[in-house]
Amino acid sequence: MTREQLDQVEALVNEWISWDLPVSFQEYPTDQAFEMGAIGAFGDKYGDTVKVYKMGDEPKRVSFEICGGPHVDHTGQLAEDGKTFKVTKEESSSAGIRRVKAVLI
Repeated sequence: MTREQLDQVEALVNEWISWDLPVSFQEYPTDQAFEMGAIGAFGDKYGDTVKVYKMGDEPKRVSFEICGGPHVDHTGQLAEDGKTFKVTKEESSSAGIRRVKAVLI
C-alpha cells in the first residue's frame, strides 16, 4: 500500500472512532455467523459457536467480526486523551492479503 492509501485508512478509522459507535456482541453458531457476513481471522479454526462483535448499527455499522472481545464499550473511548489511530507497519501476509499494525497515539 502507498503512504497515501495508509493515510486514507487512518482517516477513515479515526472518523469511525469520532462517531462514538456502540460496541456489542452476540453469540451465534459459527456457520450462521459467517452466513450473516461476520469476518474471521484467515486460517483460524472456530468451535461450534462464536462471539461476533459489531461496532455501530445500520447504516453506520463499520465492523462485524468474530473476536474474543473488545477493550471498549464504544469507539469514542479510543480517542481519550486526544489519541488517534496511526498505522505503524503494513505488509503482505499471504497472496492478496495485507496486514496492518496500528497503535493509538
